[in-house]
Amino acid sequence: MRLILCAGSTETASIEGISAAGADPDLMRQTPSADAEILVYGQPVRAPVVPVSPSGCPTPAILTRAVREVLDFDVTVVDSGLAEPTGAPTVSVGARIGSDVRTADPVPTAPGAFTAAREFGRALPDDHVVVGETVPGGTTTALGVLRALGEDATVSSSFPENPLEQKRDVVREGLAASGLEPGDCAGHPREAVRRMGDPVLAVVAGLAMGALESGTRVTLGGGTQLLTAGALVRHAGCDEPLELATTSFVADDVGDLPAAARRLDLDLTVTDPGFESGDHVAMGRYTAGEAKEGVGLGGALALADRADALAAVREAIPRVYGSVVGAEGDAEVDADGP
Repeated sequence: MRLILCAGSTETASIEGISAAGADPDLMRQTPSADAEILVYGQPVRAPVVPVSPSGCPTPAILTRAVREVLDFDVTVVDSGLAEPTGAPTVSVGARIGSDVRTADPVPTAPGAFTAAREFGRALPDDHVVVGETVPGGTTTALGVLRALGEDATVSSSFPENPLEQKRDVVREGLAASGLEPGDCAGHPREAVRRMGDPVLAVVAGLAMGALESGTRVTLGGGTQLLTAGALVRHAGCDEPLELATTSFVADDVGDLPAAARRLDLDLTVTDPGFESGDHVAMGRYTAGEAKEGVGLGGALALADRADALAAVREAIPRVYGSVVGAEGDAEVDADGP
């Protein structure tokens, strides 16, 4: 089994109030690069910061890394439009950073990246891959793609309170800038992600589709962004069995997630990692409603649950957090933030 992390950036994340994936906009540009390094090496090696939210909630990369240390699966990182270079080894598919979704053509590299990622997916030697993402601002661009496709689904948020109305306003501006009405891109997934998405969505969808076409089992490991990738796959005409594995935090935030997954013929798995039994900040902030998903966490936790290893993952999290953040003693930080 291999976890493939598609890491990239969109300038949509710079809209104030859209994303909590970084302490400030400048540091947010480093988040995907740092996430890749943490997942691969267990700590940042080139990125200058450890991604945290404004309240101190750590990146889900720490949690996914804990699962990796328990289960020992392989990892591949795909450069899906990184704003800053990463020290992790990457596969390139020609993606470039996405512009603000409120512009007319925010992801001009989307069609080419989709095609290149599809070819990469077809060539994978694995029986099973979990595909995850890291892209600040990605739930807003996901909402834009869903609307362009004509899909009636909502999206989650890395904030405890989902700024959904703000996201809808941004999407309305983006549709207007691109001269689109909701549903205009139905059956045209590459155009939908080019006009209303981000480069990561293009890569995830293309990679998943190529892997499915070659007979590889694919799990979309994540929340509503990966649901959107599933929608892109379905609008591209692929009807192979496809799983969406997410966390209970996303499922609690998005009440219509099961219905949306059924409409897209996605086999939904929701994993509750039991973080309420832990007293570490890396678990406490998630039970308080922050972050919820990312960096393939839902897919990784599903694998841990099937291996009856969730307790071992909870035990590993403080150790991984300590090696990344540099202070095992931070386990005593109050769940309301440092």
